[in-house]
Amino acid sequence: MERRPSPLERWPTGAVLLLLLTAALLPLGLLLAWVARQNIEDTNRALIERADQQGTAAELAVESLIARNALALRVAANGAMSTRAADPCAVAARSLSVSPAVARQFRIRSPDGAPICAAGQFDGERPDLLVAPGDIRTWVSPQKLIHYRVGVIGGMATGVLTVAEVRQAALDATEGLYGLTISDGSNSLQVVQAPLPADGSRHPRDRNYSISGGQLQVRTITAVERSTLVDRMLMLLPLVMWVAATLLSWLVVRRLLLAPLARLQRAVTSYQPDEGGLELPTRYGAASEVRDLSLAFGRAVDRIEGAEREALDALDGQRRLVREVHHRVKNNLQVVASLLSIHGRSANQPEAKAAYSAIGRRVDALSVVHRHHYAEMEENRGIALRPLLTELAADLRSSAPVEARGLRVDLELDGPSTTQDVAVAAAFLITEIVEYAMLRQPDDNIEISLRREGDLTATLAISSAVLVAESDQSDVARTQFERIVEGLARQLRSPLDRKLGRYTVTLPIFPDR
Repeated sequence: MERRPSPLERWPTGAVLLLLLTAALLPLGLLLAWVARQNIEDTNRALIERADQQGTAAELAVESLIARNALALRVAANGAMSTRAADPCAVAARSLSVSPAVARQFRIRSPDGAPICAAGQFDGERPDLLVAPGDIRTWVSPQKLIHYRVGVIGGMATGVLTVAEVRQAALDATEGLYGLTISDGSNSLQVVQAPLPADGSRHPRDRNYSISGGQLQVRTITAVERSTLVDRMLMLLPLVMWVAATLLSWLVVRRLLLAPLARLQRAVTSYQPDEGGLELPTRYGAASEVRDLSLAFGRAVDRIEGAEREALDALDGQRRLVREVHHRVKNNLQVVASLLSIHGRSANQPEAKAAYSAIGRRVDALSVVHRHHYAEMEENRGIALRPLLTELAADLRSSAPVEARGLRVDLELDGPSTTQDVAVAAAFLITEIVEYAMLRQPDDNIEISLRREGDLTATLAISSAVLVAESDQSDVARTQFERIVEGLARQLRSPLDRKLGRYTVTLPIFPDR
């Protein structure tokens, strides 16, 4: 039992190759793309963390600056107030002079907010804000300064930080700072404001912090690097490699194998044995296997053509031999018929003449069949029954005895063809019935009809009064006649249909062309 091809085997080789390469390379490409994406996401997270760290460093620098100045001012003011000097600010200024990176502008007030003294170019603000010893208050003034007020024993001390001082502290603490704003809820101070790169390679990162116990809000703006086109291409590179590898492999296989095989297939398909030799293509590309296959096809076709020529020569010789055999058989049958006719005319007894005539008629019937078979061998279409039966009827009338010279044979024939065996049996059947009619009822007419019933069968019917069943069961000639026609019907593999004055048999024939 032939194995049914699987669905994959029904697809073209190019489609199968693409499917296999996709199944082999696409998962790897997707995995590499996922890994590249994860790496880019990790890098982005690291860049975001770095930007947050820069903002946190700036916030811590501002808070540290305020806390350091407030602590230094508290220590200096406490020391100055304890000396009960006439100008405590001068004493405090001398103490602050030894502290690096500490503001030198401050004012000392009494516990009820009244000014006592001042150091530097300092404009007082919010005298109503009272701060207990050990406490601290910070705010942003409308003059764009940061004020910090600390409580000391015997009063309060207020210092200021300028924008330049805060900016320097923030920029010293970190780089990559593009914005820094300090607000107390009422006023805000823009410390740092720088534009982001115009190429769009970075996007802002905005963070808010609370310092000084929530009294001030610090807003920082840092920059996070965007994923560049190169980064995205690197992420898609595995998929691009899969597409490139798949297409390149498919193109290479198509150029080296599929296209040469297609040309070879067209050459083999268009090959016709009777129209010349096999013309194979001359270009096969770089694949030596296709050239070897083409040479193998050429050798196979040459062997097949050689064997076919030998078979045709042998068949032609066999046909000539069979034709010669049939020709000799036909000639020999004619010679036998002639000898029987000669001996029949020279016989003295009527029974001998009748016997010679009966044998001669059967030999003539067989000779007619061989003659028509010999004539039809050129076309190999079988024996045409219409001319065969017409000639047989003419021969039977010509060989009829003297008393049956007036016998008429009426023919109504279609034109089917059949084999030699069927033609011989049909000719003998007609000969037996016509001869029996000649001897029993020589003045009666005989009707022979041949009708095509289908593509493969025809009905042969013979009508005569002599075929009417007789009541005399002791008639030996009738019994022998019935036995002979029954045997001929069996040879035709058809039942003999006996009706009143009519015998019918079915003949196998060739279909019409």
